[in-house]
Amino acid sequence: MITKLIRKNILKLKPYTSARDLYSNGILLDANENSFGSSFQELEELHLNRYPDPHQVDLRNAVSRLLTIDAEKLFFGVGSDEIIDLLIRIFCEPREDQVMLLEPTYGMYKVACDINNVETVSPLLNDSFQIDFAEVEKYYSDKVKIIFVCSPNNPTGNLLNKNDIIQLCRNYNSIVVVDEAYIDFAPEETSLINEVANYPNLVVMRTFSKAWGLAGVRLGYCAADEEIISYLFKVKAPYNINALTRYAVLKSITNEEKKKSAVSSIVSERLRVEIELKNILAITNVYPSDANYLLIRLPNAKEIQKELAVKGIVIRDRSSQPTLSNCLRITIGTKEENDALLEKLKDILPLRH
Repeated sequence: MITKLIRKNILKLKPYTSARDLYSNGILLDANENSFGSSFQELEELHLNRYPDPHQVDLRNAVSRLLTIDAEKLFFGVGSDEIIDLLIRIFCEPREDQVMLLEPTYGMYKVACDINNVETVSPLLNDSFQIDFAEVEKYYSDKVKIIFVCSPNNPTGNLLNKNDIIQLCRNYNSIVVVDEAYIDFAPEETSLINEVANYPNLVVMRTFSKAWGLAGVRLGYCAADEEIISYLFKVKAPYNINALTRYAVLKSITNEEKKKSAVSSIVSERLRVEIELKNILAITNVYPSDANYLLIRLPNAKEIQKELAVKGIVIRDRSSQPTLSNCLRITIGTKEENDALLEKLKDILPLRH
């Protein structure tokens, strides 16, 4: 089934063979590197004068142990954005195929489709921001090669029903890509990552940018059936993950307790901020969240966002997205940052009595 979904030119593609695909040990005189070493001396043990392993063995093994998932089912990209782009290039013929986006959702899916000249169709989530299968049916056709699902959903913050996502995998002959960038902030046992063994058309994306606090490092990964993973390796840039990124992530993984502590603090602050926001009269809705942010609805959202920015508090206006008129998205910061946000909001807006 997967082979039938892949673009014909990708099926025939002979991937570039890099020097490190063939040999990684010995006297290396094959890749036009600088054998005298790197000008960056602070981390000499990384051998930055040499190209990194294109097979991502160190990362795949480390995350395999972390998640107890087969290393062969893992692939790493420059943030999740690279993986999004690669999947569209593998499965979607430009100007012919389509990608389904369940709106409102993360805006990069559509941008990546537009860059690749792939049409998008956008059924709306229901009033609870869950999958509306009647809407999906209206838009679905054989042209739809990928369905993107964000859970917890950005920017609404809620988990999508797990069984509904599995129903997408079962009932539709498309690749179902579940973006779990914020899954660490959700209750346990809500991830679909172990379901990739049961559904060959399921791809689950994760990132080190959020819970692990490594947004500046730019590393995302996905778990999927080995056949899909093989095509991701086939079309990626030869050395897409650099040695400094790998070093930072591998060091961070050994410090999982710090990550867990940060997640616990964020979830606790999320609950506190939610209660405080509900005491502000003008805020008509504070949506439930399983992520590290809250979505709120209030009159004159754009003006409020700009006024807060003038006062040094920067939050995100999401009013232009489908069904989210007058909505703002607030990332949960430290207690001090959250207190400053609440103080400035209360200066602008009246409280409930």
